[in-house]
Amino acid sequence: MSDSADKESKTEAPTQKRYTDAAEKGNVPFSREVTVFASTLGIYIYLLFYLPSGVASLWESLRDLFEKPDQWRFESGPDIVALFMRLAGEAAVMVVPAFVLMAMFGVGSSVLQNLPSPVLDRIAPKFSRLNPVAGFQRIFGLPGLVEFGKSLFKVLVVGIIIVISLRGEFLTSLDAMYADPQFLLSRLTSDVKVVLIIILIASAAIGIADYFWTHHQWFTELKMTKEEVKEERKQQDGDPLMKQKRRSFARDLARRRMIAAVPRATLVIANPTHYAVALRYVREEDPAPVVIAKGADLIALKIRSVAEENGIPVFEDPPLARSMFAQVSVDSVIPPVFYKAVAELIQRIYASKTRPRRTH
Repeated sequence: MSDSADKESKTEAPTQKRYTDAAEKGNVPFSREVTVFASTLGIYIYLLFYLPSGVASLWESLRDLFEKPDQWRFESGPDIVALFMRLAGEAAVMVVPAFVLMAMFGVGSSVLQNLPSPVLDRIAPKFSRLNPVAGFQRIFGLPGLVEFGKSLFKVLVVGIIIVISLRGEFLTSLDAMYADPQFLLSRLTSDVKVVLIIILIASAAIGIADYFWTHHQWFTELKMTKEEVKEERKQQDGDPLMKQKRRSFARDLARRRMIAAVPRATLVIANPTHYAVALRYVREEDPAPVVIAKGADLIALKIRSVAEENGIPVFEDPPLARSMFAQVSVDSVIPPVFYKAVAELIQRIYASKTRPRRTH
């Protein structure tokens, strides 16, 4: 009851972190039926392209043995061993490629599904695996029923199809037992090809269905509850209090750096206490004035205070100060809309500097 309720509460799609954590633990979708299909395909390719020549070579060796026995020495034990070693070598030359192809196709299908990676957690002993209740649930649960259905399909359906396909060949096969051995091997190879084609088609159908089933089951197991999603986001973002402290500390650093830049300003535009914008204009540095500091309320007062201490002109222009405060960020060049107003203020500064002092 609790497991079904837990599954119903998992309504959210897995996050990328969930996928990554599952892959690190070796929990990846894998279809064994795809591997079975690939191995069967390797065996069929072997029968189609390699077995005829292998059978012919083995038959030549056997024919020499039975038709010309006087060519072989059977005087001692080593002679018998040598004979069996030669026959074993001939058989190995015919059989080994089948195992090689089957292994190559099987391993290749596994690699294509998921790249291999060492996961020590999968081989570590876990006492929970010895729990009989959990084992009972694995056997008689939905995954167990699916595995039983696949096995039943292979045994019954595939078996019935094979029997129907080869029913007409039964009497012919009995007659072939008294025919030439080479014909018997050829006949046997033909029947095996028919069986493998049927198994190959059935394996392909089961493999395709099992591939999508395993991916669906894997996705369902990784689904998360809304609380899990919130908790994961909280862990990724960090503690809200610490995050707020870091933001506050970053703002303090930015304010200190901004106030420290005020002595380099050319002029300050204020409103008169609510807003303050410090501009720097050096013709050789920038094409237009740059906002090097701005602030409201207490920060505005601090900017004005530092500017007055360093002899920087402060102009009170409320509309201009409000507009520049809202539209221009720190360390940015002012837009063209402010060129005329700021140029007039800079002209006044230059005029006051070049104006000759009166002498009494």
